[in-house]
Amino acid sequence: MENGKISAQITKLADLLEFQGANSFKIRAYRRGARVIKDSTDSFATLVTNDPSQLLEIDGIGKGVAEKIRQLLQTGEIAEINEILETVPSTVLDILRIPGLGPKKAAALYQELNIQTLDQLQAACEANEVQQLKGFAAKTEESILDGITIAAAANQRIYWSDADDLVQSLRTHLQTCQAVRQLEFAGSYRRGRETVGDLDILVDSADADTVMAHFCDYPDLQQVIVQGDTKMSIRVGNSFQVDLRVVETDAFGAALQYFTGSKDHNVELRGRAKQLGLKINEYGVFRINGDNETYLAGATEADVYTTLNLPCFAPEIRESRNEFAWAEDNSIPELITIDQIQGDLHMHTTATDGKASIEEMAAAAKGRGLKYIAITDHSQRVSVANGLDAERLLQQWKEIDRINARQSDDFIILKGIECDILENGSMDLPDQVLAQADWVIASIHFGQKQPGQQITDRITGALENPHIDIIAHPTGRLINRREAYAVDMEAVFQAAKENSKLLELNANPVRLDLHDIHCAMARERGIPIVINSDAHKITGLDVMKYGIKQARRGGLTADHIANTKSWAGIQSLLSS
Repeated sequence: MENGKISAQITKLADLLEFQGANSFKIRAYRRGARVIKDSTDSFATLVTNDPSQLLEIDGIGKGVAEKIRQLLQTGEIAEINEILETVPSTVLDILRIPGLGPKKAAALYQELNIQTLDQLQAACEANEVQQLKGFAAKTEESILDGITIAAAANQRIYWSDADDLVQSLRTHLQTCQAVRQLEFAGSYRRGRETVGDLDILVDSADADTVMAHFCDYPDLQQVIVQGDTKMSIRVGNSFQVDLRVVETDAFGAALQYFTGSKDHNVELRGRAKQLGLKINEYGVFRINGDNETYLAGATEADVYTTLNLPCFAPEIRESRNEFAWAEDNSIPELITIDQIQGDLHMHTTATDGKASIEEMAAAAKGRGLKYIAITDHSQRVSVANGLDAERLLQQWKEIDRINARQSDDFIILKGIECDILENGSMDLPDQVLAQADWVIASIHFGQKQPGQQITDRITGALENPHIDIIAHPTGRLINRREAYAVDMEAVFQAAKENSKLLELNANPVRLDLHDIHCAMARERGIPIVINSDAHKITGLDVMKYGIKQARRGGLTADHIANTKSWAGIQSLLSS
């Protein structure tokens, strides 16, 4: 069982306990444990198999969490979750997502009005039944109605790529306001999380009224949720929330740091500040002397971190995973940037399901500054994409040879294929054909629901094939659409390491596969990653930036990314 699934079950238990009004310390312990599990680059399933007692040696894993982990891995479920769900329907978790409602009021709604779903809650509010309850009022009821839309959309976080499009639109709009001195976007968007639940905008201005009036003129504004003196929240598009805060110049850096997060990163910062006799918040860093506070820093993020004797961490690594240990060792990684990418080794053409020819894809890639590409159309098993059999593939490679002969020496098109790993573990094309390729990708498109061992054996078997260079989108997940295969990634990493093979970080924003924790695992195990676009059209080449963002979250540098090297450099990696 993957760490992510273990973490999700521990989180679910914490949510249900919070609804029941259980001990707050116990709830916090479960939430902290869930985060530790999710962020770990070591397999908890492997750890429990080898020596369950090691769980208690991990910071953040107490006896209660350790017992739940063992139970989940041994039985496939957590008994306490089932016990709670015998008395509480799972749909009440949706009610807990309503902003500002809180577990006590959510429990009151369930116990006194038997409200179990958002639809039932909306009907009760519209009938004015909620305001009749003790502790509720007409304004509370109105606030709940406003929050139901947000709660309903809570599980519909948008892709980072879509958030980025919205950010560019909002930035363009706000930059035309003369009252704006500085403008930055914060939150999970700035940290590069693969999905984003809302947007946080920070503006430095001496005229908040003018800024907010301009914000109200945003063309796609659907509703103003709330507006105060310096803060305003709106909904745009399909109920997506955008929060604007207007801050003073001396606090802009502190606010940017605070609202960028993550929560756990900020908790660590507050603890370090306290040890130094300081206080840090969204307004700045202050020296504490009795009841007196002296402002020390806050105009820039760099000033904030410097005051705490820390480097200004890249936003992508502010997750309280490794950044503070790196800072103490003076080993902060110089994260990968898109200008360091030399080639793109996964793309498709009109020969299968692509929209552009070989020459068109090559010209577009060269125009983007790349030095090499691999044409990797699908193999014959993917019949829905008109996959290539051996005869058509060899003809395509002859065409690539002819195109290369007409090109300058500073750009090369590699003869490649995305070859399916068949359900029985064999490759979709004969070895004697694959041996003639420059670059062979192995991937799974069928039999994705096979048992974990079978899926794992298919992938590790492909990595042992001397003609395979890399595994594409190794877990097969589609974000918010399809779960990952039941694959043992520890075994995949081990096979890649033993056979000097590479793994792909597929930059398609719907995939971003490997995810950030897997990227960190590959880094720690010394397995080179290739960031590929998997482009099916010319504009598809531009998704590379999303893969770069994901790699940065995994702490990857240019040294960890194979396609920052020349083609000769990649060949050396594969032959090592």
